[in-house]
Amino acid sequence: MSKKNQHLHILGICGTFMGGIAAIAKQLGFKVSGSDANVYPPMSTQLEQLGIELNSGYQVENFSDDIDMVIVGNAMSRGNAMVEYMLDRNIPYISGPQWLLDNVLQDRWVIAVAGTHGKTTTTSMLAWILEYAHLSPGFLIGGVPQNFPCSARLGDAPFFVIEADEYDSAFFDKRSKFLHYRPRTLVINNLEFDHGDIFNDLSDIQKQFHHLIRTVPSNGLILSPANDPAISETLAMGCWTATEFAQHDTHLEKGWQVEKLNAQGSEFIVKFDGTTQGVVKWDLIGDFNIDNGVMAIAAARHAGVPSSIAIEALAEFINTKRRFELRGTVNGISVYDDFAHHPTAIAKTLAAVRAKITQQTQVGRILAVFEPRSNTMKSGIHKEALPLSLIDADQVFIYQGEQVKWSLDDMIKQCQPPCQVEDNIEKLVDNIAQQAQAGDIIVVMSNGSFAGIHDKLLNRLATITV
Repeated sequence: MSKKNQHLHILGICGTFMGGIAAIAKQLGFKVSGSDANVYPPMSTQLEQLGIELNSGYQVENFSDDIDMVIVGNAMSRGNAMVEYMLDRNIPYISGPQWLLDNVLQDRWVIAVAGTHGKTTTTSMLAWILEYAHLSPGFLIGGVPQNFPCSARLGDAPFFVIEADEYDSAFFDKRSKFLHYRPRTLVINNLEFDHGDIFNDLSDIQKQFHHLIRTVPSNGLILSPANDPAISETLAMGCWTATEFAQHDTHLEKGWQVEKLNAQGSEFIVKFDGTTQGVVKWDLIGDFNIDNGVMAIAAARHAGVPSSIAIEALAEFINTKRRFELRGTVNGISVYDDFAHHPTAIAKTLAAVRAKITQQTQVGRILAVFEPRSNTMKSGIHKEALPLSLIDADQVFIYQGEQVKWSLDDMIKQCQPPCQVEDNIEKLVDNIAQQAQAGDIIVVMSNGSFAGIHDKLLNRLATITV
């Protein structure tokens, strides 16, 4: 049966990964439809523009009689009405990562970006560098890139850039997604414990990364920081591929070195094997973005893009949405949206903001607003590390959501900056708005929508005289 006659139905289609699968399947000529618990933008808008039929909810009526294959997202579980219907009637099904391997990745030079933090940003940077170099890469990004009109596309052979997530593939395939990708170029940005809902400890995650390393060919390349103990331990478990490392100083004799030209990280020198490759000047801030940028330059070099071209590209890079994204400024108070949801990411984001305002001699304060929303954070696994991660804020506001399984009241005592905990969004917004002053930077951190708190804050700040 030709692809144009095959009908794929995607369960969980509005997630960034599954939505990307849908877009690529459509480009390949498949008929595509999908269901999700809630059909919501930005993915719903992107898919509707592609002419993909979307269904809200998981009613079995969403299955039409002509469906040839169901692509099952990892948010699906047994007991879901459409999953049970699919199994009872023996409708063929597959995970998203496996479908991608079978239909797209088999014959491509896959450049995969893995790690606990920075995957989406680095993948976006890398795809943009290859695009800037006129290589027209395919890509699948787990976020909303701003240098492209979409989060995924088939592209032209040979290169395909993909965000390589360690989360499991489906309810029937508990391997990490990235084990399906078979990269030739692999970036491992960092490695920490996360996803406490599916991993018991860091060694569980390291085992999955070790399996990933086993799939990289000997003529490929693995890129990582030089000073990450967890990555070093994982590589020591067995590595059959050339490696290059990056470090934030010039003491590394081989590999990639970085020399910052200002504290906030908006300008830095890039060197390889001691030879200067150029100076990156961009709108991003923070050491973590420098790390992301160097990994993107190094991976692009392996794909044949000169470092000088990659550095030019990064000067025109616009960061992925929800990565320290300015949502608005009212009465001199700026509200930023950031995806940080792990203590390390929170600490790095706030440290970057602190460096930015210090260099600019800005008199305003940093107000950190955090929602513990990830499964790991809601379970309380990171509760001891959370107070220290907020140390660069001047004032902290935390939302005690209904699904948070531990009391945040201890945060008030343990957090060095003044800390307030609130279980009502409207009250939280009022508290922040009443205490905000002209010149302040409000950094809202969550991996979800946070009940639209950004717009609520901006609207509330507009009613207050500061």
